[in-house]
Amino acid sequence: MENKTVKFIDLFAGLGGIRLGFESAFNSLGFKTECVMTSEIKPHAVKTLQQNFKHDFFVGDIFEVGNDFIPDFDFLLGGFPCQPFSAGGKRQGFVDTRGTLFFEIERILKEKKPYGFILENVEGLVKHDLENKGDEIGRTLSTILDRLENDLGYSVSWKVFDSLEFGLAQSRKRIFIVGTKSEKVNLYGNEPRFNSLKSILESGLPTIQSDFVTKILSHFQLTDLYGKSIKDKRGGDNNIHSWDIGLKGEVSEKQSILLNKLFKQRRKKHWAEEIGIDWMDGMALTLQQIATFIEHPENELKEMLEDLTQKGYLKFEHPKKLVKELTDNGLRTFREQDTSKPKGYNIVTGKLSFEVNKILDPNDIAPTLVATDVSRLAVPDGDGLRKLTIREGLRLFGYPEWYVIPAKEYDAFDLLGNTVAVPVVEFVASQLANNYSIFCEPYLKLKENSASLIA
Repeated sequence: MENKTVKFIDLFAGLGGIRLGFESAFNSLGFKTECVMTSEIKPHAVKTLQQNFKHDFFVGDIFEVGNDFIPDFDFLLGGFPCQPFSAGGKRQGFVDTRGTLFFEIERILKEKKPYGFILENVEGLVKHDLENKGDEIGRTLSTILDRLENDLGYSVSWKVFDSLEFGLAQSRKRIFIVGTKSEKVNLYGNEPRFNSLKSILESGLPTIQSDFVTKILSHFQLTDLYGKSIKDKRGGDNNIHSWDIGLKGEVSEKQSILLNKLFKQRRKKHWAEEIGIDWMDGMALTLQQIATFIEHPENELKEMLEDLTQKGYLKFEHPKKLVKELTDNGLRTFREQDTSKPKGYNIVTGKLSFEVNKILDPNDIAPTLVATDVSRLAVPDGDGLRKLTIREGLRLFGYPEWYVIPAKEYDAFDLLGNTVAVPVVEFVASQLANNYSIFCEPYLKLKENSASLIA
């Protein structure tokens, strides 16, 4: 540290969210911050980083950056991707980190010996590769902590944070691992604050004009749609099915009752026993089986089922048997139709096939944003529905209003789906900065005294 300037490197930088929170925390304590190296490989992320930050040294794949090319620094920041970890390792019972991106962090820390670091990853890292069901953490995290503490000599703290408790209208749980060359950082003490989705929503924007949305709004009041999912493969009070909105053609009240009962019955295990087949979650049921829980004359029942099949709500198929096949890569299991069994009727579920699969409640919070799902989330605006905007997405992660993503909507949300909650980073970094201030105090006083003597 020179003249109270903190130097850091930003690895797997993404949108630079860790950098934003880190700089804000250290600047508030009077430190100047300087990013001496940024590493990122995604083209859209690189373009966004260049748009929003000043970079003295920008590199791509960290695997290709040798230690000699990395400037000296005080802190390493890294939201390293959660990749599969190999099964072998130097220590019995641990998972080896060689060949993974964590190993690159370990390599750089070992060589450059900075004061500290902030690492971020998905909550699933905590119990990845559990040895025993009751263990607090899995072997992967155990390995990481062991390397950082015992091999590299850092005092390490870790904690899972939920962005929901930091004033963001999104629940997003992430683990933060923080280490220093002095004392452990206290990661507790945040005072929870909460906000609802309406605090970040824009208004008066163009709404979706499509047959799908028109059908939804013709069957439901807008406020009745708040928090509802639209999926044929799930049930419950908060779920709307395609037949509830007549998506593939209007259905009668009797047909709707039939579909809702069939939806639940097809998941029961006794049908598999009756047919003589391995159970699966969602089986085709015969006309005779359906007649046991739907009280209609058989000819009327068959007519309703065939009409629903023709419209595309049902499919007429053989039940699927479980097949186990030994291959060169081991045992392979899959399902295929068993033509020896009678055909039956099954719900056509589809795979996220609807234009909208969830309508967010402005008075609630957003679910964890995942890149593959964001394009099918809708929010109310006026009398209609529309998709989340990029600005709203940025606000859900606590990015400042000046921040922009110069990319198309799909690419922008792909980046957002992998970014961090900036206020969470700011809290973690502020705790780290407090430790650093205490650590540096004698050095800073010595410099001040030396300057006074010279003067």
